[in-house]
Amino acid sequence: MFYGWAIVAASGLVVFSSGPGQSYVFSIFIDSIIADTGLSRPGISALYMASTGVSAVLVAIVSRLADRYGPRAMLVAIGLGFGGGCFGMATATNIVLFYIAFASLRALGQGSLTINAVLLVNQWFVSRRGKAIAMMGLGAVLSNGAFPPVARALIDGIGWREAYGVIGVASILLIVPVTLLVVRNRPEDVGLFPDGADEPPATEVRRARAGAPREVRVFSSMSFWLLALSLGTPGLVSTALVFHQTSIFEESGLSATLAAGVFIVFAASSAVSSLVAGFAVDRTGPKQLYAFTMATLLVSLVLAVAINSVFMAVAYVLVMGVAGGCHHIVQGVIWAHYYGRHGLGRVQGSAMTINFCASAIGPLPLALFRDLSGTYTLGMVVMMALPVLSVVALVLARPGDAEVVDATPVTAPED
Repeated sequence: MFYGWAIVAASGLVVFSSGPGQSYVFSIFIDSIIADTGLSRPGISALYMASTGVSAVLVAIVSRLADRYGPRAMLVAIGLGFGGGCFGMATATNIVLFYIAFASLRALGQGSLTINAVLLVNQWFVSRRGKAIAMMGLGAVLSNGAFPPVARALIDGIGWREAYGVIGVASILLIVPVTLLVVRNRPEDVGLFPDGADEPPATEVRRARAGAPREVRVFSSMSFWLLALSLGTPGLVSTALVFHQTSIFEESGLSATLAAGVFIVFAASSAVSSLVAGFAVDRTGPKQLYAFTMATLLVSLVLAVAINSVFMAVAYVLVMGVAGGCHHIVQGVIWAHYYGRHGLGRVQGSAMTINFCASAIGPLPLALFRDLSGTYTLGMVVMMALPVLSVVALVLARPGDAEVVDATPVTAPED
């Protein structure tokens, strides 16, 4: 069996282990933290925004370091630091310490672990990249389904601080050993080629013959900005909804236990849609799949406004899971699809910086709309414009046209 599939499994475990730094886990802790510390909901949303901003900056740095030193070395260091961030949350006693601890969790969990896992899979697969990203994404799906109810049980059983300590130990034990034992940076490092083929990918051979530039334009490219901003929409919307999910459900007369439990439904729908999307994207390309993602995201916002029963709550998270599963595939393959493997960390890391900034912004305006109007409805209605604008940006973007030379060289006719 091609060793790349072992890399996919290891990357999936890394993504699974990033759960304590993700919104779907932190949302379970919010009410307990507010009750224990006295922080307001807008205040903790602002803390979330500021610390996620640190994640956005760090992921651009880490992705460039991964280009230089390889994801394997980075994952060992990040895994240890991530566990330290969990211990920091467990012991923080004032807003400054909370900021440092939460910034560490967001920067290392949401950002650095995820980008290195994606970079690894993109190095080992080209023609079957969509399938590989889908398989790796099962780690995120299982994390969505496992961590929230486990975190809820730990909080109820031993307290929220002790709960963060327990999951911090678990994360270190999951990330560091498997990285040292299994992960290798590139197939070429062990005498292989991507996808287990007998030769390098044809696109890379053509670029080499054409003298393709080693550096591509990123922040100076309008197409990059259009695509990156468009891809930031699901992060902004879904993070805002997940961050306040417990409160949104309680506003509709539903329990906090249900708000945590429905993540299992989200995980199941995300898993199925991710697998289907992973096989489809290798045939259709990422743009068509992303347009479908925006349509389902818009539907999930409509359902979020209409939540008034357990049935509607399940329907909402089901559709949101479909949008999340499809977006995971698009986000994983689109940059390597247009820019290739060489120097991918620079391109994908820059894009994830923008994506994390969008995620950081999401919860605060929704919290402010709620404080101003007394309900989340107005904020969610305003957000409905974002998927539409994202599709427009997607149509206008022309990635790869000017950033990367990918032309087959013209050869002189034979005598």
